Amino acid sequence: MKQLTSYNRVAGYLNKIFDLLNERFFESALARPTITIQSTPKAYGHFSLQADAWVSTIGATHEINIGAGTLARPIEQIVATLLHEMMHYYNFVHGVQDCSRGNTYHNKAFKKEAEARGLIVERSEKYGWSRTSPSDLLLEFVLDNDLTDILLNRNEFTSFQIAGTGTHSGGYDITGTTEKKKSSTRKYVCPCCGMSVRATREVRIACMDCGEQMLEA
Repeated sequence: MKQLTSYNRVAGYLNKIFDLLNERFFESALARPTITIQSTPKAYGHFSLQADAWVSTIGATHEINIGAGTLARPIEQIVATLLHEMMHYYNFVHGVQDCSRGNTYHNKAFKKEAEARGLIVERSEKYGWSRTSPSDLLLEFVLDNDLTDILLNRNEFTSFQIAGTGTHSGGYDITGTTEKKKSSTRKYVCPCCGMSVRATREVRIACMDCGEQMLEA
């Protein structure tokens, strides 16, 4: 696929990932919301409880937002953030109150549902069971669907501790002047035919068609 370096392409990609997650973890029961890419101070994303957050001539939708300054994280982290917000959406639709204290403190109902759908959930003193990261199940989902990193990021330079998926240090510099967190997945490519595979750890693997060892991309 083409590299994810334009806003429109990234927006479409996030919708694709939503559909894949919806099918895999929610039996496609969630109506697609409007997925936005906006700055979200102190958060990687959010879900709007408002059913008509966006309106058009054909109806209204909720909103899920992914922070514009957080897109350059490894793709499995982006997927985990989107799944986190989808959990809030799923719980809302099913009448499950998963947050209190102004909808910021994540309770054990959120933890239970999120852990059943590929997220590792850790507790924050201020925000409850809010810190989520991808489990092996979600990493396998990323590999199975050959999801790739987003190569676009809004420049944001503030630093803060957030609820959701951990510590966010503002926008990553994808030009290479600031270190980017290493992905949990690796891509290996055959130097002859270009066939590629992904793995969740360092491996020695060969292309059986060419008889060549595959190299980490």
